[in-house]
Amino acid sequence: MKLLLLSIISVTSLIIMNIKPQDPMQESMARGEEIYNDFCLTCHLPNGAGVKDVYPPLAKSDYLAENRKASIHLLKYGIDGPIKVNGVTYNGSMPAMGLDDDEIADVMNYITNQWGNTNKNRVTEKEVAAIKK
Repeated sequence: MKLLLLSIISVTSLIIMNIKPQDPMQESMARGEEIYNDFCLTCHLPNGAGVKDVYPPLAKSDYLAENRKASIHLLKYGIDGPIKVNGVTYNGSMPAMGLDDDEIADVMNYITNQWGNTNKNRVTEKEVAAIKK
């Protein structure tokens, strides 16, 4: 009986040691990529380049890097009017996509860590919920 108990403890310990903790940012980005592909890809394209003079780029976007709260607000509530990205003014509209706060956080984490963008501070559902119209 003692040998059986020691064997169970040993096997359990090995299993626990081999379970790698998940990285919340990576998990969020993976979910965000799916959302991006469903809602954003048509206008901003697979490479985040957007369409010149029509849809602003997300790739290497100074706006995303410098305007975190405004970027979240834009995803949450949409935009109708001018926005300046990488020195170019875009004057169009983007409707709110109807995403939940957790989905907005995920897509923000994806787009702010793709195509030359770097964001080490994960956007959270709580942070998105705090952004009011």
